[in-house]
Amino acid sequence: MTRMTVNGQPVHYRMDPRTPLLWALRDASNLTGTKYGCGIGMCGACTVNLDGRAVRSCQISIADAEGAFITTIEALSRSRDHPVQQAWIEKMVPQCGYCQSGVIMAVAALIDGNANPSDDEIDEAVTNICRCGTYPRMREAIRLAARVSRGEERLAAAPPPGIDPGDAAAHVAALTPPDEDADDDPGRIVTD
Repeated sequence: MTRMTVNGQPVHYRMDPRTPLLWALRDASNLTGTKYGCGIGMCGACTVNLDGRAVRSCQISIADAEGAFITTIEALSRSRDHPVQQAWIEKMVPQCGYCQSGVIMAVAALIDGNANPSDDEIDEAVTNICRCGTYPRMREAIRLAARVSRGEERLAAAPPPGIDPGDAAAHVAALTPPDEDADDDPGRIVTD
C-alpha cells in the first residue's frame, strides 16, 4: 500500500509497489494529462513534478514515490494562469500537443527554481522530445515565462475552460483595460 499526495490530495494506491507512477496516475487516478510516450524515460511525455523537481513518471515506481508530493499538469494551475501556460498560449507552442504537458511540467520546475535560466540551464533541464519540432517556439515561450515569473512582463490569462474559441478574443478584450492611445478598432486586442 503506497501513500503520497497527488495534486494536493492524499492518495493511497493499492497496487503492486513496482507499478510505475505513470500508470498509477493515469489508470488509478484518471490523470490522463500525463502521457505515455516511450516507456524508457527518454521522451519526457510523462514528466510530472515530484517534490518540486521534474521526473519521468514512467521510470519511478509508486514505492519510490512513497510520501512524495506529486503535481501533474492538471494541477499546475487550474485557471491556466501559470507563467509557463500563459507563455505557451502566447507563443502558440503546441502543434500536435502530445508532448506538451510533459514539457510544460519540466519548464515549470525549472522556472520555479530559477527565474532567470541561461540557455545552457534550459538545455540541461528541458530534455523532452517534441516530435513536431516546436523547439524554437518553446525556447521563446520559456524566455517569456521567465520574464513573466520575474515580473518583467505581464500576459492576459487564458480564457477559462468552456469558452468557445470564437469568443476567446472578446473575453480577453473585456478583461483588458482600454489603451488610451489605441484606435477604435473593435477587433484589436490591447495588452500590457
